Amino acid sequence: MTADRPHRCPIQIRFADIDMMGHVNNAIFATWAESARMAFVHAGQPGLMAIILAHLAIDFRRQVEFGDAVEVLTSVEAIGRSSFTLRQQILAAGQLAAEVRSVMVRFNYDTQRSEPIPPGMRAWLETYRT
Repeated sequence: MTADRPHRCPIQIRFADIDMMGHVNNAIFATWAESARMAFVHAGQPGLMAIILAHLAIDFRRQVEFGDAVEVLTSVEAIGRSSFTLRQQILAAGQLAAEVRSVMVRFNYDTQRSEPIPPGMRAWLETYRT
């Protein structure tokens, strides 16, 4: 990977993210992954906005506490005809807190059907491929 790969997205932990046990509630990890996916999309391919989330999987590795510095690293794991798979690592205090995989589908909202990923978008996605 080059110096600016994978895509990096800092996350601000909110007090509302914390549960009664004093750590970040596990549901918040999906929100962080979504925030990082949107930052990734806006990093250079506005055409990616015509996408939908088809699959999301999270493997939790450690608890995150209020005050931890959190960052989400996003890279492209696979590119298909109309979909691509993102791999995200959520880091807290410099340690792996969760691994996230999401399948995104290029989607035509008018026809309500998937459509092929355009060549320019495919080339851009390739630059983030691991």
